[in-house]
Amino acid sequence: MRYWFACLVALAAPVAAQERPAAPAFTLAPLPYPATALEPVIDGETMTLHHDRHHRAYVDALNKAVAADPALFGLSLEQLLAQAGSAPTAVRDNAGGHWNHGFFWKTMTRPGAGGAPSPELARAIDAAFGSMERMKTAFKAAGTGRFGSGWVWLIVDADGRLAITSTPNQDNPLMDVAAIRGTPLLGNDVWEHAYYLKHRNRRAEYLDTWWQVVDCKTVSERFAETMDRTAQD
Repeated sequence: MRYWFACLVALAAPVAAQERPAAPAFTLAPLPYPATALEPVIDGETMTLHHDRHHRAYVDALNKAVAADPALFGLSLEQLLAQAGSAPTAVRDNAGGHWNHGFFWKTMTRPGAGGAPSPELARAIDAAFGSMERMKTAFKAAGTGRFGSGWVWLIVDADGRLAITSTPNQDNPLMDVAAIRGTPLLGNDVWEHAYYLKHRNRRAEYLDTWWQVVDCKTVSERFAETMDRTAQD
């Protein structure tokens, strides 16, 4: 009797394991601050819709796309971005959407709490653009010049220099399809859903006020980490 019971348990176990749903490969982290923390620059309703609806949709769609292709199992988000040019469109769009938004939330903090760039970053900005204000002007020009939806970025390029670039849709400079590749230090979402409830169609106004919530401490840390990696390579 014990023998037959043991056999039944052994046969049932693999079936149960197969029927158990696999955990999603990617998850949506909560915002690193309350949804209202960036007011009056970005209103709480926009932040809630942007994070809870738009970002979640990218995560859910990415998990669905990865689950449909065994070749993608176990790849990190950065690995998916690096092969975006050969990936299915659903993977490229939604991996980009997930990475870009996770990066975006961490780039911001409460108005006036972001501090100033580190001396090292400030020197690099002056060397590349002439001044912080000129960098902001170039950033705004790239953001307003992006036709339709997309992102504008401050990056460290392949030569270790700062550059400003823009990408369409949910692409980013880490992708193998990017016109200018590099390591993002900060990025701003210029899809209308990022600003429309408050700024309507006034993208330039949104880009101007956005600097009030940029977390320069985080940006400076990213710059230091990027330059350390560059020195080691």
